Amino acid sequence: MSIYITLSELDGPSEPTEMSDEVATLLAASGLLAVAPAGNGHWQITPTGKVGCIQTGDVQVEVRPKDKVGLSRLLFLLGYARDPGFRPGDVDGVEDMELLPALAESLCRHVRRALGLGPLQGYVTLEDSLYTVRGRIRISDQLASRPGMLMPLEAAFDEYTVDIAENRILLAALRRMLGVPRLGDDVRGRLRHLVAKLDGVSALRPGAALPVWQSTRLNRRYHPALRFAEIVLRNCSAEAGEGDIRVASFMVNMATVFEDFVATALTEAMAGFPGMSSAQYETYMDELEPDRPGNRVLMKVDLVHAVDAVPAMVFDAKYKAATPWGQYPNADHYQMLAYCTALRVRRAWLVYAGPGEVETRRVRFTDKEIAIFPLDLSRSPQELLERVGDLAADAWRLFCESERIAVKDVAH
Repeated sequence: MSIYITLSELDGPSEPTEMSDEVATLLAASGLLAVAPAGNGHWQITPTGKVGCIQTGDVQVEVRPKDKVGLSRLLFLLGYARDPGFRPGDVDGVEDMELLPALAESLCRHVRRALGLGPLQGYVTLEDSLYTVRGRIRISDQLASRPGMLMPLEAAFDEYTVDIAENRILLAALRRMLGVPRLGDDVRGRLRHLVAKLDGVSALRPGAALPVWQSTRLNRRYHPALRFAEIVLRNCSAEAGEGDIRVASFMVNMATVFEDFVATALTEAMAGFPGMSSAQYETYMDELEPDRPGNRVLMKVDLVHAVDAVPAMVFDAKYKAATPWGQYPNADHYQMLAYCTALRVRRAWLVYAGPGEVETRRVRFTDKEIAIFPLDLSRSPQELLERVGDLAADAWRLFCESERIAVKDVAH
């Protein structure tokens, strides 16, 4: 009998569930769940703060984000954080499905569109030993491997082929998804059909870095498929467990996803104003002491926007739950005050994941202010980006007011 368990990332231990020791061990090893014995072959499952899905044996556990953030929103945040060109339409139609089948369906849809006119081809530089002159002779390699011999020649040449980075990424994602057990026969058949269309494309070596591809006019029809394939390859795994048990999982850290999304979206929004934004901005809280140069307190700020190379605005993203009364940890405010003081910035912005209104706290006996800016992830992608645009506009306006400079009418 199959067991399907759905949890929220903020849930406590589940009701005791019967499963084998092997399956319980594999669930715990995933990092998505903490598993504790409850007696008589039953186990309690608790989310560890990550979201995703794991499927092993007859047990499947899905951990969903807080605040009813659906799968399409999660995939949008993941995609946009890595590439601002990722659009909401790239993840349409997956909201009400189980996570792993939804990933497979979406991957099929994107790759089918990408390959509609056939696989892309491009020039790839190859090196080989040849008996005819082709391309460029690698003289140093020829002398090192065959001194005094004229044939075969060590040559480098360009070949027009389907074995390019874009196709390798698509093929790797399709094969990764084919390793997921218990997918429907229909979607598994479509995955195999798409793999066959990429005949002649070489497989990526296990553990190798993803090939680098460049966005061009020629590969534009591939863009949505490539972005989605990279989400699959970076976050999804499918491998053999103990004995005949297979394990498939998709797991992300929502705190990291949210921080990356805010940094990327804010950088895009702030590009319409003077200055430059820097993500993961490094600075020190304390002064340099000559006798202890290596013993300083390092700070990494999620995003700093500088004007004329001087820090002007500070932003920090926090993916955490407020108390039932809408309060957030005091330590977050202490952290923002440290940023403001060390960077000589008047105002810091705390961007929280959740609904609510903007609040500003003035720090006693200082000119420092800490603004709390909620970002409701249950909103549509377009509304999220508009909300981040509002944050950028508010931050710029208040900076201009504090510096007593004219607010320029800059498009953003």
